[in-house]
Amino acid sequence: MDDAFDALALVADLCPEQLLAVQDAAEKQLQEAALARQNEDGLLDLLEARERTLAARQIFDAALYVELSDRGAYRKGGFVSPFALYSGGLRLGEGEAHRRARLATALGRFTAMTGERLEPSLTATEAAVADGEIGRENVLVIAEVMEKVPAAATTGDRTKAEAMLAEAAKTLGPNGVGVVGNRILAWLDPDGELSDDTDRRRQRSFSLQGQDRQLMSKIRARLTPVARARLEVTLAQWAAPGMNNPDDPESPRGAADQPGLDPAVLAAAAERDDRSLTQRQHDALQALMEWERAQTGVAPNGSLSSELVITVAETDLARQAGVALTATGTRLPVGDLVQLAGSVVPWLEVFAGAGSQVLYFGRGRRLASRAQRLALFGRDRGCTTVGCSVPFARTQAHHMPDWTDGGRTD
Repeated sequence: MDDAFDALALVADLCPEQLLAVQDAAEKQLQEAALARQNEDGLLDLLEARERTLAARQIFDAALYVELSDRGAYRKGGFVSPFALYSGGLRLGEGEAHRRARLATALGRFTAMTGERLEPSLTATEAAVADGEIGRENVLVIAEVMEKVPAAATTGDRTKAEAMLAEAAKTLGPNGVGVVGNRILAWLDPDGELSDDTDRRRQRSFSLQGQDRQLMSKIRARLTPVARARLEVTLAQWAAPGMNNPDDPESPRGAADQPGLDPAVLAAAAERDDRSLTQRQHDALQALMEWERAQTGVAPNGSLSSELVITVAETDLARQAGVALTATGTRLPVGDLVQLAGSVVPWLEVFAGAGSQVLYFGRGRRLASRAQRLALFGRDRGCTTVGCSVPFARTQAHHMPDWTDGGRTD
């Protein structure tokens, strides 16, 4: 490239809208660029220049996210949060929306309650990103490592750790930065004495992952010591050999130490039990949830979010095949539904013919009754707006044009 070419001077006086228009035009020109004319050294130079540009653009993306968040601009688009705007409105999906939020938290300059602009939480990283030296994956790794720094660490140690990570990210990939991060964490707290309940509470999590092709789901969790201890004690009784075995009709239900349980019956069931430990623990959790529903009964105030509401096609039910849909968005094999239905209070909903008539209720009442919500779920299976995947039980009438002129009514 000609050293006399001053690209900055060409765009110095342009507003953000014009800059994005220039960027869009440049991308279209790059699509038609004659790369075949470049020699090998030229191609390598283009690659490095391209990656620097992609890395540096994170600063604007973070700034845009901050403005949308601080000023509540996402509400103008009918969304309840920036996350909803990015995941649903921009069709980026939940994973990418989470990454955008994490990048903005790390690189953005948020506004304090007193009105002044704050420095980025990762100052050294932000400076390197602005120069195009650190890509987004490395930023995410740095942010993850810094979240694990004990709260009791000094400000000086935190600043030094972040600067070391930013420097390492200029020459290493995400895996390498992660290794450096683990060494820094070991250096900051070699004996684990600085970590306290504040750190553990900050890192606690429990996430139910999406269903795969077999309708199975994974769980990702980080449990506090107290939560782990309580879970272990519970599983020791509910997942004991012979207990809560769905394949054994004679298997005792509940906890192994419950009053009145015949030891001989449990011993015989344990002898027949060929499940693995992980399978017994799965069955124990399922038995616990069934027990909890039996104890709590019907949800109060007409709520559907804590009830098991399922719809299924008549043809699928007749042949005990296909998939039913719950109000929380879970897909349930009809064979499992038939087994499940024997232990629940059913709600029967019948539609005439192949259609369904719209329920009518006036505007004098803002909230739908339980019966109306059940009927809406049976008819629509969830939000009727194209592309909306929010579970029906959390929203009931997620987009109601008559109330919101096309917006959301969470």
